[in-house]
Amino acid sequence: MAGAAAEQRRLATVVESWLGRPVLVVGDAMLDEWRFAESDRLCREAPAPILTLRRRISAAGGAGNTAVNVAALGGRALLVAPVGADVAGDELHDCLDRAGVWDRTVNQPHRPTPVKRRMLAGSQILLREDSGDPEDALDADGVEGLLTALDCATVELKAAAGGADPTLVVCDYGLGALPAALRAWLVVNRERYATVALDAHDLADWRGLNPTVVTPSFAEATRLLARAAVGFGAPPPASRTGGTDLHLDHPAGDPADGPSELTVGAAPGGAGERLAGAPTGEPTPGEGRVAMTGDGLSVTGAGVTVNAAAGEGVDRAELAGSRLAELRAHTGADVVAVTLDTDGAVVGGADGEPRRSHSTPVPASHAVGAGDAYLAAMTLALAAEAPLPTAAQLAQLAATITVSDTGTCVCRREDLLAALGSAPDGTAHPTLVGPDELEVIVTHHRRAGRSIVFTNGCFDVLHPGHVRYLEQARALGDLLVVAVNSDGSVRRLKGPDRPVNPVEDRITLLAALACVDHVVVFEEDSPARLIGAVRPDVYVKGGDYPPEMVPEAPLVRRLGGQVRTLGYVPDRSTSAIIERIRAQSAPSAAVPQSPATSTPQSMGRSA
Repeated sequence: MAGAAAEQRRLATVVESWLGRPVLVVGDAMLDEWRFAESDRLCREAPAPILTLRRRISAAGGAGNTAVNVAALGGRALLVAPVGADVAGDELHDCLDRAGVWDRTVNQPHRPTPVKRRMLAGSQILLREDSGDPEDALDADGVEGLLTALDCATVELKAAAGGADPTLVVCDYGLGALPAALRAWLVVNRERYATVALDAHDLADWRGLNPTVVTPSFAEATRLLARAAVGFGAPPPASRTGGTDLHLDHPAGDPADGPSELTVGAAPGGAGERLAGAPTGEPTPGEGRVAMTGDGLSVTGAGVTVNAAAGEGVDRAELAGSRLAELRAHTGADVVAVTLDTDGAVVGGADGEPRRSHSTPVPASHAVGAGDAYLAAMTLALAAEAPLPTAAQLAQLAATITVSDTGTCVCRREDLLAALGSAPDGTAHPTLVGPDELEVIVTHHRRAGRSIVFTNGCFDVLHPGHVRYLEQARALGDLLVVAVNSDGSVRRLKGPDRPVNPVEDRITLLAALACVDHVVVFEEDSPARLIGAVRPDVYVKGGDYPPEMVPEAPLVRRLGGQVRTLGYVPDRSTSAIIERIRAQSAPSAAVPQSPATSTPQSMGRSA
């Protein structure tokens, strides 16, 4: 049985295990309003379209949508948040009730419910109107009411869970729902929660909480590092990523409480000094995106300037991965998941190994709230004690499958289970595939947020060295694709007496290994064409040489992947096995061997 089926069952088991798990969500709740209109002419007063409203949808947003996603995924969600005594507040209560969220929100008579109204023509957002001023602070009665609601909700969920400590999710989007008194209460009462997840625009406000996981955007992560550079002195020594010394340099004299600029580039004095005229920016309230410029050299936005002159292929994922340890240190979190919107996420835990997940680019109107689905699934998986790679994969999958249409994203438990390892028609992907079929399958896996490991070789006489190598390769990602040289290709590479086993036998044995997900045959001497089609996240070769000596390394890196080499198991090789067989089958040492038995090709190592 191939590894994909076993992986599907393992992930589904985790989803089943979090059913009914109690989760307290606290933070900025809002109402998302979607107004769908049609336009077929311009008005006479101005060059503006005349819109005819056809449909209106309301949904819980912010912390409300996180709670809705927890409930939809099978958890027991309870929401504590301030909500205004207004029409928008009434609609928000209705949304929570329909979703099965335990509504423990606190009425605020003198503070409006935050609303985000979007006007669309077709699937295009024409404008967004935000109401609810974050400067409208909670009054003393409002703060006291929220503190009481938090304490009561914690007791209520613990009782519902039979005495087990509940999970806490904090959603701080800077709209005023979590003033200093509430933050202090949560820090002091941290031990009352088994798992704590934090999603905050300003992570520096939450020192002392020591959450299980934080999920900053790239802009939020770099902003925290900039403030840390001011508050704690010079940044730690540069991390080494892909042969490039990366560092975060905070400009001298920048006030700790003011706008920050963060420049990311090569180490001082290196070849990648800051580009002349590189754009800079200042963070603006509510800014949460960083956009890649067209030249591919710099990333600007939210007060961040990322200089990629340090080397080809340096991107946000690589930069985030190089700073995960510092982000963990500054937040006190066990796990840091830096979300990269359409580029997926980079996740790191105590082992220091960055894990990359991928997303699918979609229109902005399809991705509203996808981060809430990611946060909900990540929290539930970690609360269910799933390993970090599993939690990261499920979180990315939950976010990815919600972005198929316009509206606020909600991932349902049944949709997540249906997406695990299944093709669009509901059938399992085959292990033995052709090149064209493989490309379609890989696209499906990538949309599901899975990282792809690719390796190739002759695999002529399968032995324990091969199995150990393939198991190690599979551990580097979510699924393993093995490309096998055709018989003609093996003869050109190894000599006329190879392969010993025809390609049909070789691929059948490989497909039977649990660590192998897909097997494909290629006719060329090089797998370059397949690599271009698959675009692997990790390309693996066997050998004791450095990755730079792998011929396919430049291609893989241009496509955004990593190259890894894994050492051979001593005394385990196809050539050695063939030589032993030939030696034992020789009638006597005095009988001359045929030329084929002593050709240089027959002495070479086979993958």
